[in-house]
Amino acid sequence: MRHLVTGGVRSGKSRHAEALLLPPHVDPGVAVTYLATGPQGDDADWRARVDAHRSRRPASWRTVESTDAASALWDAQGPVLLDCLGTWLTAQLDEIAAWEAPETHWSATLDERIADLEAAWLATDHVVAVTNEVGWGLVSEHRSGRIFADRLGWLNQRLAASADRVDLVVSGQVLTIKGGA
Repeated sequence: MRHLVTGGVRSGKSRHAEALLLPPHVDPGVAVTYLATGPQGDDADWRARVDAHRSRRPASWRTVESTDAASALWDAQGPVLLDCLGTWLTAQLDEIAAWEAPETHWSATLDERIADLEAAWLATDHVVAVTNEVGWGLVSEHRSGRIFADRLGWLNQRLAASADRVDLVVSGQVLTIKGGA
């Protein structure tokens, strides 16, 4: 089961995704891996967000903090919650210095990383991935904003195409836009 959960910032995506990996959806004895792809470091605001997410999850869940989502998916045993594709993409763009460099300098590397992530996504038996919808507003006047929105939109389309189910979360309300019963 591959399940993509999308929506705006603070829409309730993560809370919904977490619920999809709790009983009755998943056996209580099954170990779930929570793959946090956000920034590592000493940002106090980010750490508070991470702590809030962690406090909602069962203590039995294993947390993996890594921007190498493909490797973490390949290594995971049991269901995985990948939260989130937007922070993963940001980390990749940072690592390959894409924000200011010409696209010809980094595009092939990013495409390889996306292909690796997609292969791991397809090979994982039970994965729920959280992502952001960023294309509903204005086109950014800043190059970095356009790069991020374009690449995340394409990534979302790729994973949604192979997802068994896609949910859109708006204001805490869930709309299943692909799959479901």
